[in-house]
Amino acid sequence: MSHEEPDIEVPNAKVATDRLEAPEHAGPLAPGSVKLLQGELETPTIIAGILVAAVMGASYPYMVLKLGFGPNVSVVAAFFGFLFLRVLSGSRYNRWQNNLAEAAGTSAAQTAFMCVLLGGFDILRHNRPDLFAMELTPIKSFLWLTAACSLGVLLAVPLRRHFIVDEKLPFVDGIATAETLVVMDPPRNATPAVKRAAMAAFNAMMIGIAASGLLMLFRTDAKLIPIIPEGWDVPWGVGALALADQGVGASYSLLSIGSGMIVGLRINVSMMLGGVFAWVIMPIVIAQQHIAVHHAATGMVPTDKPTRTETLFWVMWPATGMLVLGGLTALALRWRLLVETFVSLKNARIGSDELPLGVVGFGVLACTIALCTVQAVLLGMPVWMTLAAIVLSVPLMLVGLRVLGETNWGPISALSNMMQGVFAAIAPGNIAANMVASGTTGTIATSSEAIMQDYRAGEMIGTKPRNLTIMQLIAVPVGAAAVSWMYPALVKTFGIFDTTDASGHVIKAGLTSPISNKWAGFAQILKDGASALPTSALWALIIFSILGAVFTVLESNPKLKNWIPSPTGLGIGILVPFNVVFTMFLGGIIGHVWEKRSKANADVYMIPLASGLIAGEALVAVVGAIYLAIKG
Repeated sequence: MSHEEPDIEVPNAKVATDRLEAPEHAGPLAPGSVKLLQGELETPTIIAGILVAAVMGASYPYMVLKLGFGPNVSVVAAFFGFLFLRVLSGSRYNRWQNNLAEAAGTSAAQTAFMCVLLGGFDILRHNRPDLFAMELTPIKSFLWLTAACSLGVLLAVPLRRHFIVDEKLPFVDGIATAETLVVMDPPRNATPAVKRAAMAAFNAMMIGIAASGLLMLFRTDAKLIPIIPEGWDVPWGVGALALADQGVGASYSLLSIGSGMIVGLRINVSMMLGGVFAWVIMPIVIAQQHIAVHHAATGMVPTDKPTRTETLFWVMWPATGMLVLGGLTALALRWRLLVETFVSLKNARIGSDELPLGVVGFGVLACTIALCTVQAVLLGMPVWMTLAAIVLSVPLMLVGLRVLGETNWGPISALSNMMQGVFAAIAPGNIAANMVASGTTGTIATSSEAIMQDYRAGEMIGTKPRNLTIMQLIAVPVGAAAVSWMYPALVKTFGIFDTTDASGHVIKAGLTSPISNKWAGFAQILKDGASALPTSALWALIIFSILGAVFTVLESNPKLKNWIPSPTGLGIGILVPFNVVFTMFLGGIIGHVWEKRSKANADVYMIPLASGLIAGEALVAVVGAIYLAIKG
């Protein structure tokens, strides 16, 4: 799992070791086949990797901005790798080639995840133009992300043996990816049934892509399916407060259905609780407060009602408190793991199959110089602050990799918020430095997560880690280019904010990124101080921060976990539009019932089908945004 993502339950995470051994391909080998089995960097593999990186890098921003978290796409990348490699390599296709191709796709997606920071810049500039005016052009963001993400990939190289080989941390997404690679490349002596199952899984994904893509083609993105009677208003003396104006309904989105099928029932229920609180209960409370204040001042009862934007501005504070303090509490609970990481690093070694340490050192130096130059010249960041951000990213990376490997939860977003506090102390009042520097540490650390998951999959099937590193480095600029040019096109097409009419009704729902809102909101708190918040929002911030810590402590007990709401799920559910949350919840119910009725069938088809549902809508959104950008 990577970046800002709920504690997702990963079906098919258990892999039978005997299925992952290279000898399964024993038999007559053509010249050069031994190299292929080791995953050598041949031209078809490199081309396939670049193609997968382009697809994943271009489609991932839409997923993240719409859903509010970054779903694991290693499995999706593996299916696209299978598709491109079968065309380019034909019968020479194998799992080792695909491991390299999907590693490129994962790396590009991880780079593209930083669209949340671009969104944070836009949201902060929109909310507080008096404090923040920085705008990242495509060229600026491309150079920044390329330097920072390449640095993260290189810094993770010496840690592979420590985390993967010596400590054998699971990195569950890497295990799930390894199983997918094996399913799509069954042994030569496999039974016809096994081979049919492999092709059936691939076909399920293609069906998902086709269905989701076609639905996206024939719908308008702002379309809302009400789940309340048409024209029904909320009573209780708050005026004609229509919940449909708050986005209470479902959406025509198979992407949301597929995401709900993957993340698991507990997270879906938690997000649903957060959605009900934010978009059903709080609009009524806010309306009542508005009536009381207006009536006390004028003696009249107002007829206007809170808009969705006004509701979001209030509920973002308790959500931010829950996500930040819940994440930091999770880190505190794992303090022993963190201490073990630093103590045992002295035994870290690098082997002959890995990128030479001298090459890594030169690359780190080159990326550091490039990043300092980009941030000084283009972003106005002092060199000393960039160096401080790079130095701080190292413990951030170590903490994140340890927690990710043990728990399959990527804590980088919470850690980045902590870095916002650090840089607020280093450069008080400098909100631009707060956003750029914390974004730098988060970007570097996030890039290390993707390569460690790929290292785990490669270790299980026997791919050379050196080649995985090279493929990820090749993919970084592809992902950086994809997000740098796709993000503006997506914002132009769909909007990052809701578009409202004169009365405040939403006429077009934007891709309101919860992570971006949280990043921008926390920066604003650090700049303005808590006293700048409305009194009721301040109390909600305090209460939900405490609840985030309490729920995190309680969910650390395996006996209680299934009965405790996920603080991450609650926080994201508050920030994501209700229609997205509700549609994901429906997907979660579908996945849960499917697993209960036929687990064997679900193990084969559910993840590929859900991945296709996610990929299809995102791909059509990307193509549509490109078309409209060219046309406009």
